Amino acid sequence: MHRLAFLGLLIAAPLLARPASAQERAITLASTTSTEQSGLFGHLLPIFQRETGITVRVVAVGTGQALAIGAKGDADALLVHDRPGEDKFVADGTGIDRRDVMANDFVIVGPAADPAGIKDGRDATEALARIARAKAPFASRGDDSGTNRTELRLWKKAGIEARGLGSSYRELGQGMGPTLNAAAAMDAYTLTDRATWASFKNRQNLVILVQGDPALFNPYGSILVNPARFPQIHAADARIWHEWLTSERGRAAIASFKVGGEQLFFPAGTMPSQ
Repeated sequence: MHRLAFLGLLIAAPLLARPASAQERAITLASTTSTEQSGLFGHLLPIFQRETGITVRVVAVGTGQALAIGAKGDADALLVHDRPGEDKFVADGTGIDRRDVMANDFVIVGPAADPAGIKDGRDATEALARIARAKAPFASRGDDSGTNRTELRLWKKAGIEARGLGSSYRELGQGMGPTLNAAAAMDAYTLTDRATWASFKNRQNLVILVQGDPALFNPYGSILVNPARFPQIHAADARIWHEWLTSERGRAAIASFKVGGEQLFFPAGTMPSQ
């Protein structure tokens, strides 16, 4: 009996030890719908995991929600695109070591018939003013995302209260993909990041009408959640992700992501218009 018990322990010991020895290394990244829906993370994260053994679990929401998640200590790092919000997150002591990562741009898309007459324009605020004067439908994400925050700043710059436009201004409370779907269904104008637009298939009558305005520049920043405030976070592995993302390996991985042969994200300082 003693011999059988001893043999049983020998057999069970490796099984009991296995979970501890094979414990997964993982971090939670609060990020944007644009980085998720464009396909960037599907390209980037497997490369990072192969090189480091760390899994990145993405919570893809609007930038405002991502910042709120980080502020509660429910993420280890952020990758977002609203510089004023990012700076406040760090100034509040919730985040540390904000770094420029990459950039692309926003474009205004709308129906090819273009009832507001904005086609080939390079002034986003003038385009919005024309859309308002034409009482043409405009689909807004309305979700406090980085895209939505940029859109509202552009309306303000144009001297227009977007929510005062009445039924032509539709706040959807949705991510970029669903907002583009709604705009296509309504023959409406909308603001979108170029990467999500390039990956979007249900365009129907929508085309790019306005691009190239410096006000449409769209930079992304990586921020670490402050471990001094939230000691439960995976600070060491989050730091590895943060350093990799801004290293030459990370920059090369970002630059190599393309849709239809088009590069959609440019490592910081490399965007052609900069």
